[in-house]
Amino acid sequence: MSATVLHVVWVTLQGYVYYYPLFMSCLWMMGAALFYWRFERRDPVYTQPPRRPDAPPISVLIPCFNEGPHVEETVRHALALVYPDFEVIAINDGSRDDTGAILDTMVPQHPRLRVVHLAQNQGKAMALQAGALLAQHEILLCIDGDALLDPHCGHWLARHFLDDPDVAAVTGNPRIRNRSTLLGRVQVGEFSSIVGMIKRAQRSFGALFTVSGVITAFRKSAVHQVGYWSPDVLTEDIDITWRLQRAGWDVRFEARALVWILMPETLRGLWKQRLRWATGGAQVLRRNVSVILHPTQNHLWPLLFEALLSVVWAYAFLVMVALWLGGLLLPQGWLPLLRSPLIPEWSSALLGAVCLLQFAVSKWFDSHYDSGLGRNYYWMVWYPLVFWLITTAATVVGYPRAARLGYGQRARWTSPDRGAHLRAGPHRAEKLSREGS
Repeated sequence: MSATVLHVVWVTLQGYVYYYPLFMSCLWMMGAALFYWRFERRDPVYTQPPRRPDAPPISVLIPCFNEGPHVEETVRHALALVYPDFEVIAINDGSRDDTGAILDTMVPQHPRLRVVHLAQNQGKAMALQAGALLAQHEILLCIDGDALLDPHCGHWLARHFLDDPDVAAVTGNPRIRNRSTLLGRVQVGEFSSIVGMIKRAQRSFGALFTVSGVITAFRKSAVHQVGYWSPDVLTEDIDITWRLQRAGWDVRFEARALVWILMPETLRGLWKQRLRWATGGAQVLRRNVSVILHPTQNHLWPLLFEALLSVVWAYAFLVMVALWLGGLLLPQGWLPLLRSPLIPEWSSALLGAVCLLQFAVSKWFDSHYDSGLGRNYYWMVWYPLVFWLITTAATVVGYPRAARLGYGQRARWTSPDRGAHLRAGPHRAEKLSREGS
């Protein structure tokens, strides 16, 4: 490869790797600010949630697989919802630990609780479908087996279904409970500055790429229309989001519907989680790339293009690193010695400054719901170094892996480590919902 051609390739890759995140960061901030101005500004979390006399009854679905250390706490918080009429259905998905026994001991104590035992592990999608078929109510509030619901989230979610019959799903706002390690603290910022901001921006622009599998309320008739959750996709939450929106339903984000979750605090656990996300995302993209052939679904085109460009970005970053390492390791003259893409220059310094601005803006949005976010601002300097590398590697590995997974193959997965088990989060959430921050 001639020096001129290599220089052109390097400059092109460098421009895309640095300026694509810069453009998306600015777009997300503008979209999130618009969402805040339209939906959050006049209705802060510390006001009482809307308790409407026509509030529909809710069925809370909790699929559980080997959730012995967490399931009792999760179910107790679900049963503590401040809501007029609801039931809780825990689906024991063939657990091999004491999950089933714990659930059975809770049933006589709580009339609202029902427990379903599946003989074998069928995967989260099938567990949710089993719960949906047994649910007595039209609104299904689906959470994970380690998630602690804020007492008022039912009211915040239910109002969307009352206001608009075209709403099929409303996703909530996950907050990280475990903050004792560097990875935990960085993920606190990630869920605010990346996950929460993207959902706000995408909702402003008309459609969501995915609901949060850890907390989403569904209209049962809409889920039934599209055939329930797909059992052969590793990320059933992304898949159901696309199928609902392709069928013409509306999917929304509710920032005040809080849930407190545990996230991985080891690199191995984080890698397993992000690899599953990347592989499942690739499966969904493969199934929905045909949306480009349907002009009536053009509201989903920006989501598709954004996802594809993100994949291209990951591979472009990989090529940059490979060219740089090649210049270092290959014999002299084979490749020119290129500057490391990880060493800050003016373009990367600009990108870093915009990222810090994005973190600051997003933390201000979510500080209305989660106190102490400012203490984690310092740790976000590690986000590009740690998470960009992990995300790039997961994308590079996950997309070829998804191509090898055939249709109809049952998707089962085991949750990664969830770090320290802290109990302070939900109590702080309840206090904030009463007093504000």
